Amino acid sequence: MARTLADKIWDAHVTATTAAGSDLVAIDRVFLHERTGASALKSMAAAGRPVVDPRRVFAVMDHIVDTRPGRGDQTLMPGGQAFITETRAAAMAAGITLFDVTDPDQGITHVISPELGIVLPGCTLVAPDSHTCTQGALGALAWGIGSSEAEHAMATGVLRLPRPKTMLVRFDGALSPGVTAKDMALALIAAHGAGGGAGHVVEFAGSAVRSLDIEARMTLCNMATEFAAMAAIIAPDEKTYAWLAGRRYAPAAFDAPYWADLHSDEGAAFDRTIIIDASAIAPMITWGTSPEHAIPIDATVPTGPTRAHDYIDLAPGTRILGTPIDVAFIGSCTNARLSDLRRAAALAKGRHIAPSIQKALVVPGSGAVKRAAEAEGLDKIFEAAGFEWRESGCSLCFFAGGESFPAGSRSISSTNRNFEGRQGPGIRTHIASPEVVVASAIAGVIADPRLLEAQA
Repeated sequence: MARTLADKIWDAHVTATTAAGSDLVAIDRVFLHERTGASALKSMAAAGRPVVDPRRVFAVMDHIVDTRPGRGDQTLMPGGQAFITETRAAAMAAGITLFDVTDPDQGITHVISPELGIVLPGCTLVAPDSHTCTQGALGALAWGIGSSEAEHAMATGVLRLPRPKTMLVRFDGALSPGVTAKDMALALIAAHGAGGGAGHVVEFAGSAVRSLDIEARMTLCNMATEFAAMAAIIAPDEKTYAWLAGRRYAPAAFDAPYWADLHSDEGAAFDRTIIIDASAIAPMITWGTSPEHAIPIDATVPTGPTRAHDYIDLAPGTRILGTPIDVAFIGSCTNARLSDLRRAAALAKGRHIAPSIQKALVVPGSGAVKRAAEAEGLDKIFEAAGFEWRESGCSLCFFAGGESFPAGSRSISSTNRNFEGRQGPGIRTHIASPEVVVASAIAGVIADPRLLEAQA
């Protein structure tokens, strides 16, 4: 019987089925971070449960670690240093691989796992972070879990789960110039709601998806959790295997029959199918307090929930172009890879942020991304344009109680969530592509990057 890609990977990892119908699914990789890693490992140690296979478990300092130059264990977050030191001690005691604060391979979980070849096509990977779905861009089944589930996966090598539904989201046609994977994701969520993918593994397909490079595919899959999907996946192709070749944890060759079969069969039945005309997508930006509150950048603010309008301070009918902004942020597991920084720097080159911008940050997604960007001189371009160049980490993708933007700021951000207070108390966040962030920071107001591109 024809099967979807998600079903093939699921079936290959089912070790048993319970009387209630749930499956015991083998977990190939577990990835921890310092915000929850220590608690999971310490809880296991207290119960006398060892990690069943330490080779399959990895941890990194990314969520709380400071991103200012010269950083160490100390953070601006009250009590943050304890998260770091306790995770370090627990990881060493458990014998798992740790990418520590000063490790050259340190970075955001969903950036370093692919770039090191930890995630591979056809594997299962879990992490206590909702944006684990990012890694489905490599053809893996990857999803976010809680700390107690992380303990279970580390102690037993399996998780008990009901089989998820499957959804095909097909982007047909070609993207217009200046339109990115971030815009594809926001267009999907705006049209079908922030809960549209609930209970499903979403497979992204179609000519527009196949044309994306691997890093852009990660951006698309990253946003699937904002669609409430359990996971997202893209069938691996020649681009995937070429991108993974030679990476530290990748095999010498992808020649096993299992890898050749990692695609949805012709005629495979999905529980739901959505078809989107990629050529009709414009650069997108959010206007409210949910990723589903997204509109084309040249549109007016629609009528939505009163609380969202009140918080973001934009009335229905307002043209979003020209809205003054105070701060700008380029970073996160969504848009902080080398290709993101290259595109952003191309727009920033020879220009400067507006005098009204109080703070503008560029935070690379990993140490490797930072070094590669610096080798190309991208750091100098950003600094000349008035941006701060930081060390890698999650930074102000979310407010952890430490560093923040000035109170009440309106932020233009390449991150993934625009919830109330996501970047700090009272911060009003508009999420968009890195290109929109740069164009807006230069103009001092929300601006269309296509106008800058036309001037280049």
